[in-house]
Amino acid sequence: MLFTGKGDNGTTQLFGCDQRIAKSSDIAEALGTVDEINSLLGIVKLAGGNTIATDGLNYQQLLSLVQQDLFVIQAELAGADKKMDITRVKKLEEWIGLIEGELSPITSFFVSGGTKLAALCDFARTVARRAERRVVCALNIADPALHPPMFQYMNRLSSLLYALARLANHRGDVKEEQPRY
Repeated sequence: MLFTGKGDNGTTQLFGCDQRIAKSSDIAEALGTVDEINSLLGIVKLAGGNTIATDGLNYQQLLSLVQQDLFVIQAELAGADKKMDITRVKKLEEWIGLIEGELSPITSFFVSGGTKLAALCDFARTVARRAERRVVCALNIADPALHPPMFQYMNRLSSLLYALARLANHRGDVKEEQPRY
């Protein structure tokens, strides 16, 4: 069933939990924003298609793995017995390092755009940053060390998307445009 009507009063239920929470709660906002980045990655992976991203993986393969990881993060946020594993954080770091090896060093900010794929990666990066902020807020924790792999993953995700945006422009022979302050 696609609807129950139970949420018509502004509440929602976490998967596997009998308790209802306000749709305006920090946890509902975090879950929704992680879902939003996951959906946006579906668009990015279609735009990237079979183009090799890194580590022998094309955009569809790489971003499908990321999408699966985001489901683990959502489950962890919702209180399920699932936890982000540090090995997944290390995999993002490995991919970022491989991509960085193909690019010139960063010397300034860049204006979003260039190729369509780069623009989509940049857009996804900003949504990933927002999702990261919402996750931190939802857990109401000043000390991210209490959930290090989840926080680390969310932080590295935006870095990966930035690297993929730069890579798309580099491979598309599009010069990165610096802001004119």
